[in-house]
Amino acid sequence: MADSKVETLSRLAQWRIDGFGPSSCRKSEPFKMGIWNWHLLVERNRYLNVRLFPELSRISKEQPPLARFVVRVSVAGSGRRLFTSQVYDKLLRTCEDFGWSIDCAFHGRFIIDVEFLDLKIYPSNGGEPTPVWLGDGSGLMQSAAIQRTLHCLSRMLEEAIHSDITIDTSDGSLRAHKAILSASSPVFQSMFRHNLKEKESSVISIEDMSLESCKALLKYLYGCINQEDFWKHRLTLLGAANKYGIADLKDACEDSLLEDISSNNVLERLQEAWLYQLDKLKKGCLMFLFDFGKVYDVREEMNNFFRQADRELMLEMFQEVLTAWKPV
Repeated sequence: MADSKVETLSRLAQWRIDGFGPSSCRKSEPFKMGIWNWHLLVERNRYLNVRLFPELSRISKEQPPLARFVVRVSVAGSGRRLFTSQVYDKLLRTCEDFGWSIDCAFHGRFIIDVEFLDLKIYPSNGGEPTPVWLGDGSGLMQSAAIQRTLHCLSRMLEEAIHSDITIDTSDGSLRAHKAILSASSPVFQSMFRHNLKEKESSVISIEDMSLESCKALLKYLYGCINQEDFWKHRLTLLGAANKYGIADLKDACEDSLLEDISSNNVLERLQEAWLYQLDKLKKGCLMFLFDFGKVYDVREEMNNFFRQADRELMLEMFQEVLTAWKPV
C-alpha cells in the first residue's frame, strides 16, 4: 500500500496515513535507521495506539537497539492538532516493548513522526552500550572502516599485493607480509627484528603445517577466515597459536574445542588441553568424564590413553575421581 511507506531523513522517520477507520490496525513497511530495519504499528479503538519496534532478524536479536526517541502525531485538516510524547529511552526488541496511546476521536489523514535522539547497540554480555552514529563514539563509521580494512587485508593476502615474505609449508608455498606477521606474533616479530636467517632470506619454513592449514592461519591473522575453515583446522591452528604466541587464536581454539566435547573425542581433547595448558578445556573434559559419568563410555580407550598420558595428568585424573566419588 502506498501509505504504508515510511520516509526517512537523517534521524527522523515520518509516516503519512491518508485514511484510517474508527476501528482498525495498520503496520508500516520496514524503514532503515541505524543498523536496524524498523516498523511502526498503529491500532485504533477508543485510543490511537502507536508502536515502534525493530524488524525481527539476527541483528536485532544479537544486537538489540537501545533507543532514545520522541513520537509526534499531527492531525490534518482545519482543526490541526499536534500530540507529542515524552522522551523515551528504551531497549526495543519486540512490538510489546513500546506503546504510546492518544485519547482522541479523529479519523482520516494524520502523520506520525519519530525523531531518534540517540541509538545504541545493547550488548548481550552486559557491557556498555555502543553508540551507532558518528560523533557518538565508534558507530557506523568505525564499522564501515573496519569492514573496509578487512577487505583490503583479504586482497593483500589473496593477491599477494606487495608481499615480502615466503612461507614454505609441507606441501607448497605462500606469500605474506612481514608487517602483518610481526604485528600478530611476537615470535614472527623477533624473526624479522634480529639477524636471523628468516630476516636475511625472507623465507619462513613451517613444515609442520600443510599448505591448506597454513592458509587458514594466515586468513585468521589477516581477519578473513570463515567459520568452516576455522572449524576444519582448529587443532592445527591451536598448535600454531601455541608455537607462535598468538594468544587470541589460542583462546578461540580452546573455546571452540570446549563446545563439542563428546565420548568420541574427550580423551583426545584432554591430551590437547594438557599439552597446550588449556585449563578451561581440561576442566571441561574432566567434568564430562567424572561429574557426568561418561568415563564408563570410554573404558576400552582408557588403557591406551593411560599408557601414553603424562604422569601428572594421570594424577590429576585420579584426584578428580576421588572428588567425584566422595560421600555426600
